[in-house]
Amino acid sequence: MPDTDGVPRTRCYRNGVLTDEDFALADVAEHLRDDSAVVWVDLCAPDAADLQLVADELGLHRLAVEDATQGHQRPKVDCYAGHDFLSAYSVRLDVESGELVTAEIAAFITRAALITVRRDDSFSITGLVSRWDDDVDLTKYGVGALVHGLLDFVVDGHFEAVESLDDQIEQLEDLLFDDRPHDQDVQRRSFELRKSLVKVRRVVLPMREVVNTLMRRDVGLVTEELMPYYQDVYDHVLRATEWTESLRDLVNTILETNLTIQGNRLNIITKKVTSWAAIIAVPTAITGFYGQNVPYPGFANGSGFLTSKALIVALSGALFITFKRKDWL
Repeated sequence: MPDTDGVPRTRCYRNGVLTDEDFALADVAEHLRDDSAVVWVDLCAPDAADLQLVADELGLHRLAVEDATQGHQRPKVDCYAGHDFLSAYSVRLDVESGELVTAEIAAFITRAALITVRRDDSFSITGLVSRWDDDVDLTKYGVGALVHGLLDFVVDGHFEAVESLDDQIEQLEDLLFDDRPHDQDVQRRSFELRKSLVKVRRVVLPMREVVNTLMRRDVGLVTEELMPYYQDVYDHVLRATEWTESLRDLVNTILETNLTIQGNRLNIITKKVTSWAAIIAVPTAITGFYGQNVPYPGFANGSGFLTSKALIVALSGALFITFKRKDWL
């Protein structure tokens, strides 16, 4: 079923095996009467009636329902009596513009059900389902396995976005040290990447607390069999966080380096202009001297003209050689 039709998606697993799919929301409670059943419900931009129907059947807390409806939550896990509420974001980097695209997903986690709520179809629920289908051996461990698939899918997206940002920053470094100056492109691209890194940090950094909270024994979600898989997700979160922080420092370094290069380039230009101005000042001074309306050696004589020309060539040449040796030209 496509992500864009807005129709709720449902699945029921019994003893880890997918037994029913795309059943009506009204049948959720009936499926949950079986102690071996685990139900997943996905709501994309749900109306109040659909969300309230699920909330009533599963006894979801009013505050959690409000958070899922309003959206724009920070990544977090809230624990309520009978269920937990999870909020997270998937991210994707638009390579052309350097802009980071985020998609919010909320999840209600009960003993035997996982309900995901999306504000729009920008979160790839098809990719999430494929992740579950690729790890069918884990579904026998219940809701914790479905939540692991969700977290693993989200965190892998974070990792891919950070990796793309790293590639973009490497291209920016090559542009920075190109023989031809690209000051405007470097500044614009650096600003775009810096904004994207700030957004990545907002969604990646809190995931450490999210995964760590779900792994707590008092939450009761993660079984002993699932613990290594959650620890692997936690390790990926730490790596993505550290990578993001290092990239932020690297972008700041690029901005500072670009300013330094601009300053050095300006100093070189100033040095060259000043050197040429000194050379040009020699003929100006000599012609100004010989332009006096008073008698002087060689006045009104061809020898005076030759003397002035010889002085211009000799002094200008001497300055040129001196400045060239000093690398001022």
